Formats: sequence, C-alpha cells, structure tokens
Amino acid sequence: MTPPSPGPAAAVPVLALGDTLLVTLHGELHDGTAELLQQDLAERIARSGAVGVVIDISGVDMVDSFLGRVLAETAANARVLAARTVVVGMRPAVAITLVELGLTLPGLTTALDVELGLELLTRARPAAPGRRERGT
Repeated sequence: MTPPSPGPAAAVPVLALGDTLLVTLHGELHDGTAELLQQDLAERIARSGAVGVVIDISGVDMVDSFLGRVLAETAANARVLAARTVVVGMRPAVAITLVELGLTLPGLTTALDVELGLELLTRARPAAPGRRERGT
C-alpha cells in the first residue's frame, strides 16, 4: 500500500528571520509539495524583500536527482529575485549521494548548520546603503 500524496495542507512552512527566510525539509519531498514550495518561496521573497534563504535538509534521509533539481531550481528562482540561498544540514551520506549522482547544485552555497548558514548570509551582505529596499 502506497501512502497518499500530500495535498496543499502538506506545504512546507517558510519562517521569516529578519530579512532571511528559513525552510526546513523533512522526509520525502513529493512533486506537488516541491512545486508549492518553489511558488510560495518566490512569493515570500518578492513580498518581504528577503535577501537570503536558508534551506535546512537535516531532516532529509535521502537525496535523489529530483530533490537535487528542486534545490537548484529553488536557488535559481531566489537568485532572480536578488536573494542568496544556502543549503544547511547536509548529512555525509547525502553529500556522497549528490557526488555519485553528478549533481553540482549550481548557485547553492552550503553550510554545516542553520547558525553557520545565517552567519554566511550575514557576512555576504553589502553595507547598509547598498542594500535592497523592502517592497510595499
């Protein structure tokens, strides 16, 4: 018996931490959920003026080419909206799998955990006068 596909209620929550958005992935990411995540995240970046996105994959046991593509596309969407993306919490087995699959995840920066990811985004921000203003 296969588990039912998640519906809209299974959307991945996006938490705002100042001008950074935090996304925490757990378990398996299904097609519909991935699409909702990408749309919601792009809308949240545009609406809030967020300049950084941290995607925590510490709750993901396995990465396949689908999840790798979703992460790369999500980072590309954020980049077009002038936000940097950092993937955090990657387990050694997940990193090995990504290398074995030949997935380079262009546009993504990685850090060991959320704290280091937030620190990395903070250090990479330009001085206050050059920062992007929040939209209304």
